Amino acid sequence: MSCVFCAIVAGDAPAIRVYEDDDYLAILDIRPFTRGHTLVIPKRHTIDLTDTPPETVAGMVTLGQRIARAARRSGLHADGNNLAINDGKAAFQTVFHIHLHVVPRRNGDKLSFAKGMVLRRDPDREESARLLREALAQLDTTPSAE
Repeated sequence: MSCVFCAIVAGDAPAIRVYEDDDYLAILDIRPFTRGHTLVIPKRHTIDLTDTPPETVAGMVTLGQRIARAARRSGLHADGNNLAINDGKAAFQTVFHIHLHVVPRRNGDKLSFAKGMVLRRDPDREESARLLREALAQLDTTPSAE
């Protein structure tokens, strides 16, 4: 299976590069939500949050924060930014090479990032918390074989 992000990293597919170092590549999104929408991509292929080392995710966020700062200071005149990782098909991930979206925002830009977030209700918050605590405890005692 071919990966478009791996092809971009290798220089075999076109992209507008914003930043690059030994571990990460930042490129403009081909279908941007806003002007300056950037993707932070680890050069080492992993699919999603379940198989990506925590250090890699931390590096993506660190670089994403720098790009967000740059969007505020640049001619993009961003007033803020959305940072997002779509983790899996159910979370709208379409390229299965983990990546971080940095979406510059301007006051009044009318972008509705996630309409479903307007009405946020959990029918049983205590049960949700219990399930997560239980799973976290299992992760802490189980060798990493997710």
